[in-house]
Amino acid sequence: MFKALMKWMQAAKILPQISDTERQALEAGSVWIDGQFFSGKADFAKVLAEPYGQLTAEEQAFIDGPCNELLAMFDRYDVQRSKRIPDEVFEFVKKKGFMSFLIPKRYGGLEFSTLAISTIMAKLSAYNAAVGTLVVIPNSLGAAELIKHYGTQAQKDVYLPKLARGEYIPCFGLTEPTAGSDAASIKAEGLMFRDGDGTLKLKLNFRKRYITLAPIANLVTLACRVHDPENLLGKGEDVGITCVMIHEGTPGFTHGDHHDPIGDPFYNGPLLGKDVIVPVDNIIGGAEYAGQGWRMLMEQLAGGRMVSLPAGAVGAARVASAMTGAYSVVRQQFGISIGHMEGIEDKVGKIAALSYMMEGARIFGCTAVDNGIQPPVVSSVMKAYTTDISRQLISDAMDVFSGAGVMQGPSNILGMMYKSAPVSITVEGANIMTRTLMIFGQGATRCHPYALNVVHAVENSDVPKFRKNLLGWIGHFIAGIFRAEAHFLTRGAFVSVPDVAPETRGYYRRLGWSAARFGVLTDLAMFAIGGKLKARGKLTGRYADALAWQILALGALRRFEAEGRKAEDLPLVHYACQYALAQVQEAFVGIYQNFDGPLGAWMKTIGVFEARANPVGAMPKDELSVRAARVIQQYGAQYERLASNVFLPSADNSGTGRLLKAFRLVSQTQGFHDRIAQAQRSRQLPRGPAPAEIADAAVQAGIVNAQEARQLHEAHAARLAAIEVDQFTAEQYFADIKRDGGIEYRMAVNS
Repeated sequence: MFKALMKWMQAAKILPQISDTERQALEAGSVWIDGQFFSGKADFAKVLAEPYGQLTAEEQAFIDGPCNELLAMFDRYDVQRSKRIPDEVFEFVKKKGFMSFLIPKRYGGLEFSTLAISTIMAKLSAYNAAVGTLVVIPNSLGAAELIKHYGTQAQKDVYLPKLARGEYIPCFGLTEPTAGSDAASIKAEGLMFRDGDGTLKLKLNFRKRYITLAPIANLVTLACRVHDPENLLGKGEDVGITCVMIHEGTPGFTHGDHHDPIGDPFYNGPLLGKDVIVPVDNIIGGAEYAGQGWRMLMEQLAGGRMVSLPAGAVGAARVASAMTGAYSVVRQQFGISIGHMEGIEDKVGKIAALSYMMEGARIFGCTAVDNGIQPPVVSSVMKAYTTDISRQLISDAMDVFSGAGVMQGPSNILGMMYKSAPVSITVEGANIMTRTLMIFGQGATRCHPYALNVVHAVENSDVPKFRKNLLGWIGHFIAGIFRAEAHFLTRGAFVSVPDVAPETRGYYRRLGWSAARFGVLTDLAMFAIGGKLKARGKLTGRYADALAWQILALGALRRFEAEGRKAEDLPLVHYACQYALAQVQEAFVGIYQNFDGPLGAWMKTIGVFEARANPVGAMPKDELSVRAARVIQQYGAQYERLASNVFLPSADNSGTGRLLKAFRLVSQTQGFHDRIAQAQRSRQLPRGPAPAEIADAAVQAGIVNAQEARQLHEAHAARLAAIEVDQFTAEQYFADIKRDGGIEYRMAVNS
């Protein structure tokens, strides 16, 4: 019976059909906390036992020292206008080891943890994209990482010390006009041949685009498909995707032209090669690793997607949180801080809470990578959802800043982040592809306790293995239905919750309930839709939403526990978890409404009714957004802690510095301000003027003393300075169009 069933499944293509490149991606990395949700039975004691890392003293000193020095040594507006990094910045980056974070100390590197690398990237990228990418690219997928893991000893000895010193500026060439996420479509070709002197060489022809650092790189790692018509390597004619190094100056290799990325400019451009000849020793790992390039990339990206892009996104969100909280207090309208208006409070509270949540998920995920776990599904979730949420939060912050966010110039704090937000959405797998194809497609097969074993058994016609795992799957599915129904009826009352803060126990119960439902829905999708899931991107995207928001909610809860259950952070935790569970609820309803096949009628009627009648989550109430906003609307120890590792320039030379100075002074004088406002309401002082404007009269009336009045005047002056925007003369503002069509900007810009 099982043999016949297996043959029917093969013929009917019930299970997903997996290509070679998909298989390498599928089998790369590790199952982590994502397995808790695909199994439908979340073990929160096990989740909370997972480590939540901290920076070492050496790493924190580097962030507080060289990182701050680096960001203080250039004017980011000048870099934005000129699109050039100053020479002294290049030299500082090389001298201080900013290109060596991945490289072991024995080769001259700093050998920082994944968490430290992510934290540094978050700080740099949020401040300036050009300098950020100059550091990010050498410390992410590319020559250093691939040589470290797969290189020959000779390659490690030669390249790693030079990469650590910045003698080599690397870039990685993958994307082509017809190939990006679809690696099987790579056209870049390497033809294996034996040269006249008897050595094996590759003749490369390629055209790459969107390659960050390409214009300034002197060492390219190229992904190409190697062909070996004479079988010189003994691997057949089609060897497969291979990673090959090309040095600047190699005949036939051309680079130096630029693309012009939207928003904050950074070095990016094409790579072209016509009959470029390199020795076979330029293959990373040598001839042995020819054809292993895609596996190498997938293995490193399994954890690598957790690092650079989530770092930039979370860093930008944390800047938006810190700055929006400050601006909402400093900026006044109608006699009050705009942050005390309910519409503004709603935005500020959301920004504060979701940035708190993402930071927790970032630290949790990076710690997993540091502990040897390479979780491709969670990494994809982090890449796709942190970049998208960050884009939303920056847009919300722009709403609060309003005209101060729109008017460009040296004082603009958010404008470049706002314009640059789409960049991270498109790279390392565009978010649309990641959400609708990768997360659930990979997770449902890889993270499920039985699915991958069944797929392997069917592919290999292994009847005993098929019988064992199919029966196990059926039993698992039936148990999951009863579990999900029990949690539905009791709203998760019987979910096992370990020793956590009493205020957060309810969120664990609801996450356990939602995990049970997610597990059953996963089984239903695989049974009822099966091999057609690849084409059902809208549906699988909703599954990805449900999974992602559960993982992000866990990020907030894990952070709260790891940081000692700080009561003052509870408004952020409550808002983040309620918001996340509301997104999970919306995803579940969407799945029910769009589930076709034999179960479709039941899902679209009874399933939708039950989901809406007994929701797993709802959006935070208005009062909670007020409390979440207040967390970052008062300068003090909590604000400084939440803004730690965000670059905060001095008060004299930037819009950020002036805003923070005003925020500190306004916070310090709030009590004096309130006393005068109360006196105005009781008609002891005239109504209409701002309290600081009648501080001297308040001294005469005995409301404040002379020192308090001076502080109010200082705070008021700082407030006015902070909300100013830049203005330019016509000569400063207009650009000159050169005869060759180029543009020359006059750089004498000052507010």
